[in-house]
Amino acid sequence: MERDKNFILGVYDDEDVLLDAVSKVRGSGVKIHEVYSPFPVHGLDEVLGYKRSRLPIAAFLFGMLGTTLALVMQFYMMKWDWPMIIGGKDYASLPTFIPVTFEMTVLLSAFGMVGVFMISSNLKPWGQPRIFDLRITDDKHVMAIDLATNSGMGEENIADVLKSSGATEINKKSFE
Repeated sequence: MERDKNFILGVYDDEDVLLDAVSKVRGSGVKIHEVYSPFPVHGLDEVLGYKRSRLPIAAFLFGMLGTTLALVMQFYMMKWDWPMIIGGKDYASLPTFIPVTFEMTVLLSAFGMVGVFMISSNLKPWGQPRIFDLRITDDKHVMAIDLATNSGMGEENIADVLKSSGATEINKKSFE
């Protein structure tokens, strides 16, 4: 069986039931592919076992790149390329560089975070989103379980685990 092709979906009405269900399903040995929710559910990432994001590290690195580029650009322009004495100050006066440096730091940090987020989330302009259930944007929570990664358990066993955890519906979804 191919990965990311055949799924069993457990549909839940309440976020508290969903949190308990994730613990029960993971405790029974079933590997959860993803949980989709119409709004953020507090504590869901901890229950799913997700690690903390490394996006702040990328933001810091892009911010440092922005700071470095801004200072190098200003020192080059004001000291070597076109030196001008402004207000009787030295050619390369650091306090006058602070506003431009701050703005460049924020700009590159923001653009870098957006780019890293889009790459890490596999959001590309030519990509087609996988929609497991149309109600995940409205009022339902959906737990998707890949059948290929849970090949040791039968489809009926997984459905029984989902039903006992409080799922109101159990559906099967295939992607070609």
